[in-house]
Amino acid sequence: MVNSQTTLSRWLLPVLLTVQFLVSLDISVVNVALPDIDSGLHFDPGSLAWVVNAYALTFGGLLLLGGRLADVAGRRRVLVAGFVVFGVASLLGGLAQTPGQLIAARAAQGVGAAALAPVALALITVNYPQGAPRSRALGLWGAAGAAGGAVGVLVGGLLTDWTGWRSVMLVNVPVVAAALAVVRPAVPADDRSAGGPRPRLDVVGALLATAGTALLVLELVRTESHGWTSWQTAGVLAAAVVLLAAFAVTQTRVRQPLLRFGLLRSGPVLAANVFALLMSAGQFAAFYFTSLYMQQVLGYGPTAAGSAFLPFCVGVVAGSVIATRTVGRVGPGALLVAGGLLGAAGFAWFAAAVAVDGGFLLTVLGPSAVSSVGTGLCFVPLGTAATTGVPAADTGMASGLLNSSRQVGGAVGLAVLVTVAAQAGGTGARGLVDGFAAAYWVSAGLLAVAAVAAGLLSGRRPLPAETSAGKKSSKKSVAGVDPDVSRSTQG
Repeated sequence: MVNSQTTLSRWLLPVLLTVQFLVSLDISVVNVALPDIDSGLHFDPGSLAWVVNAYALTFGGLLLLGGRLADVAGRRRVLVAGFVVFGVASLLGGLAQTPGQLIAARAAQGVGAAALAPVALALITVNYPQGAPRSRALGLWGAAGAAGGAVGVLVGGLLTDWTGWRSVMLVNVPVVAAALAVVRPAVPADDRSAGGPRPRLDVVGALLATAGTALLVLELVRTESHGWTSWQTAGVLAAAVVLLAAFAVTQTRVRQPLLRFGLLRSGPVLAANVFALLMSAGQFAAFYFTSLYMQQVLGYGPTAAGSAFLPFCVGVVAGSVIATRTVGRVGPGALLVAGGLLGAAGFAWFAAAVAVDGGFLLTVLGPSAVSSVGTGLCFVPLGTAATTGVPAADTGMASGLLNSSRQVGGAVGLAVLVTVAAQAGGTGARGLVDGFAAAYWVSAGLLAVAAVAAGLLSGRRPLPAETSAGKKSSKKSVAGVDPDVSRSTQG
């Protein structure tokens, strides 16, 4: 037993941090390689963006399903499957000979990521006890995600310059292989020995949620080419709304739904998801515009622009350390408010300082330092609040919901703020700067609203586990315990 526990403490967290780093890395790692990919595979006009969009589409569309599948099929099993799909897709992408093959590989990477991301947070929740151990794990988990997104820009530039664009895809393969080698001894199998019926997957709900979310993300990433007022945009968004509304209706009528809306009656869970939605909307767009500003206005190359994001990683780690040490004393709500306001101040600094002749210290480093510490403060309380009062058997569900909020928020924010920048800006460097400034101001506003929402919602008490499980399940429970909860696992 001692040896088993030693193995768990040594390898479990590195595996879960690898998951978070990889899925975040692959959102941004291909961006700076796009010109080389285009020249190597000869994409048709307008289709190159699908190298990025295909990953975002499947990743965002399948997160709810991936989270619930971990609860139903077992967390270790889904983790292994996710790694295999992600690794094979990366290999096939690196060997792709046509644009279609690369786009398909990127879509498959998103499928693997949608299985990996929610199960990592769920495993942290069920394996690390509440308090300092879980706070530390959540702090490192958040830092790994932020570092993956920022380092992806640098790694993509370096690999493309040194060895060509294919290495941007192939670099994932040895990392996945190393993780798979230690998954079985590191991650405990789910305990299915407890009584009660085995949980079932809500297939109809899964299809509706996946189709609705995928259509929503699809049209949001295409608004730059179609426009918000086009019939294509209106039609696809309307279809997405109908599918998601149908999903919401079905979840109130099935015994074991894909998403228990009772979870959102808990103040901390609702606060975490609202905050994640708004924060990601502002943060994803700010990353995008900062990269464009450095390359299109300040004249940085891909590697230099990627290197400029490294201070952001340091700030996120610093904020995560502070949050880890203070969340037990001040609570997650207070940290979300503080982190949101600090992030808003950083984005407001970006908006005020961005200039055609701006220098690195005042227009990039300073605001990056402030916004990154604010961002880092939020990861620990987000993970804590999103799973507060959630039964162990529903941690995958709660984790999938939080990750969905982040991805959908990022897609919505980027699509809207690209439009804001285009309408507020003009031609030439001066026009770009005006557009970027307008987008930064909106990003700051989103973070400020997120902080206010966290302050208002976090004060509401979390619901008891049996209440969050919904009325239909509680009627069939024994002694007030939901059947799913009776199978609560220790890993």
